[in-house]
Parts: sequence; C-alpha cells; structure tokens
Amino acid sequence: MKASGKSLPAVLTIAGSDSGGGAGVQADLKTFAALDVFGTCAIACVTAQNPSKVSRIYAIEPRMVAEQIMMVCSGFSLAAAKIGMLYSEPVIRAVAQCVSQYRIPNLVVDPVMMSSSLDQLLRPDSVSVLCWEIITKAVVVTPNLVEAEVLFGRPIPSLEAAKEAARDIAERFKTACVVKGGHLKPESKKAGKTVVDVLYLKGKIHEFKCPRVDVTETHGTGCTFSAALTAYLAKGKTLPKAVEEAQQYVHDALKNSVSVGTHHPLGW
Repeated sequence: MKASGKSLPAVLTIAGSDSGGGAGVQADLKTFAALDVFGTCAIACVTAQNPSKVSRIYAIEPRMVAEQIMMVCSGFSLAAAKIGMLYSEPVIRAVAQCVSQYRIPNLVVDPVMMSSSLDQLLRPDSVSVLCWEIITKAVVVTPNLVEAEVLFGRPIPSLEAAKEAARDIAERFKTACVVKGGHLKPESKKAGKTVVDVLYLKGKIHEFKCPRVDVTETHGTGCTFSAALTAYLAKGKTLPKAVEEAQQYVHDALKNSVSVGTHHPLGW
C-alpha cells in the first residue's frame, strides 16, 4: 500500500547527546519535530549531564561518526544540516571530510565551546581546526557571546562590539554570522528588557529584537536556536527571515518552559 503521508524536508544534526534531554541532539530533534521537518542525527559524543552540570564527555570514534553521516546521506536527500558539539580534533576532521564529500547543503554551525553551566565542551586545542575545517564550510555560524569573544579574539561589551564581531567573524571565515545577544550586558535598564541578535550577511548588518523572558534556566537555548534556523532554511526561508523566526521560536520556548522535577526546560 502506498503511504499517503505528507512530504517533509529531511535535516541532519551532527552533535553531542545530552543525557538530561534539554540540549544537544535531543533538543535538536524536538525542535525539528515541532517545526515539521524530518530530523536525522549523527552523534559525535556522549555526555553525562543534567541542566546543572556536565560530569563526563566521551567522544565517539571518528569512523563511527562518519558512518552515521554516510548512512543518513545515502538514505535521505538533505535540505539542511546543523553541526553542534564535536569536542575533539579527530571528530572535527572526520565531520569536515563528510560535509565536503556529501556536499551537505545549508550548513548551520553552532560552535559549541561551553555549556550554560560553564563546563568545557570543546577541547581548547581544537578551536583552530573547528574554525578552519568546519566554520568555513557553513552558510552561517551562530556563536553565543562567549563563543563570539573566542572567535573575535577580544571582549564584546556592547551591541556595537557585537556588530563588529559579527562582521569580523563572517569576513574572516567567509560565511554569515549571527552573534546571539542573550548574554549581552544591557547598556541601560530599558535595553535590558530586550534581546538583540545581530546577523552579518554579505556586507550588511541585520538586527533582530524580541522581549527578554525572565527565566531561571536557559539550558539548550543555543542548540534550539541553531536547530530552528536549520529547519527554517530547509523550508526555503531566506537567512534573515530564518534568523528572525528562530529567535521568535526560542522566545516562545522560554516563555512556555515547563516544570520537570527541580528543573525548568524549554517548552516545545
């Protein structure tokens, strides 16, 4: 019997597994499902964590990461993909080779370096290879403030500095760049009520604003933003429109956060 279901674009996340369910591959797949795209995954590392702490990280053997990607690409015609936590240089190089070999389109790179609980999620000796082997293959890179400061090479104390960082990162790595403003220190009490994300694309700065949501936990917001951006690109949105809608999606997910035990993860 022929299936009568609707047709969905296929997307891929290459990232780490979060045992707490709020970030990483788990957050990506929830976001893909909520935005009506078909999510596939390649797990690059396994973490033992909850929203408060990461206790252990185990990098998957690079050959196994590559084989996951190969099987997904041989079974699906991908419309877009995102890369999140890769952790180690051998895994980064394996993923970079696959991205080139399978010509993965609409690649969104979330340069995961540190968790919201301030645990190191990228080996310090792997930053350079992530930049030159992965970010240079992206259509857009989506650092948070801490990650943008690492890529920019200096502090980002203001919105103007965020714009300068987005421009510098984009031009240096030949991609577009969104510097996410959730952690940016407000320049006034009024400014503190608004989150401003900054996109640099083809010589132009775009600002995206939304009301700040007062919450106790933001675990998984970076993963969710990049996954939503990936989904919207897969559905044919332009990059500025995809950024706008991804920001709104994260805002709504924070606003609709749920109570689970002692934690308050994003709503979906």
